[in-house]
Amino acid sequence: MEAKKFIEREVEEIKKTVGSGRAISALSGGVDSAVATILAHKALGPQLKIVFIDHGLMRENEPQEVKVAFQRLGIELEIVDAHNEFFQALRGKVDPEEKRKAFRYAFYKVFGREVLKSKAQFLIQGTIAADIIETKGGIKTQHNILEQIGIDPEKGFGFKVIEPLKELFKHEVREVGKALGLPEHMYKRMPFPGPALATRIIGEVTPERVALVRKATKIVEEEVAAFQPFQAFAVLMNDMGTGVVEGKRKFGHIIIVRSVESQDAMTAQPTPLPWDVLTKIARRITEEIPAVVRVAYEITSKPPATIEYI
Repeated sequence: MEAKKFIEREVEEIKKTVGSGRAISALSGGVDSAVATILAHKALGPQLKIVFIDHGLMRENEPQEVKVAFQRLGIELEIVDAHNEFFQALRGKVDPEEKRKAFRYAFYKVFGREVLKSKAQFLIQGTIAADIIETKGGIKTQHNILEQIGIDPEKGFGFKVIEPLKELFKHEVREVGKALGLPEHMYKRMPFPGPALATRIIGEVTPERVALVRKATKIVEEEVAAFQPFQAFAVLMNDMGTGVVEGKRKFGHIIIVRSVESQDAMTAQPTPLPWDVLTKIARRITEEIPAVVRVAYEITSKPPATIEYI
């Protein structure tokens, strides 16, 4: 794939498809949605409305960072606060697929309102090849493969879906992002799942548990940054463990650290992090997050494991 030719072709295709109509993009801040959104903006300009649905499950300060990055590109977006609706939808859910479904339907309920307000007839979506392959292969249901999860966007929401990246893998999307002028810290950023931190919590998703795994994820990302892994994050387990804090026994949370190397997310190998890095991650997490008493490093490849935990 030659990035500049791809951009020219897709910009023309989006213009042709949308015509004089209006389109809307749900920007998540990840590489895929950012690249798809910039492509669409290049093609449509003011015919495109960009919304960032802040569901309360993002990484630390992510909504603000995304808004600033796009403003520097001359692209305005609207942040929609939907914390309450998402946590309400996830309340009591512990099964991984039930949580994915709850997130998915909360997302399209909130997003559906924005579509109606915008009067858009088209949705720009950052679906990539790996999303389609994994959903059709039954590995996991991706929230953005609508026809596979029983949602007909045209009948249910009144819009048609445009997926300019659906034939590309992650490394190719990064090339396109670079050619579009996306800042390096964004086109090189680690993948982040559609259901966000809900996929990194085993058991029920609550504001308190999200805050805990958000802090742990920030620590992991900071400490592995020099190694530039494909993806690195923290997972909050549902089990608890016994620790010793200030000479007393304490029952607390368990965090699993995951870091992998991959080209296209279809396969992955654990990052061989140095022992001193791993011990520093464990020390920081247990010191900076008092509720955590144990930290473990996960070394399973994909397959048999997936990259994310749920």
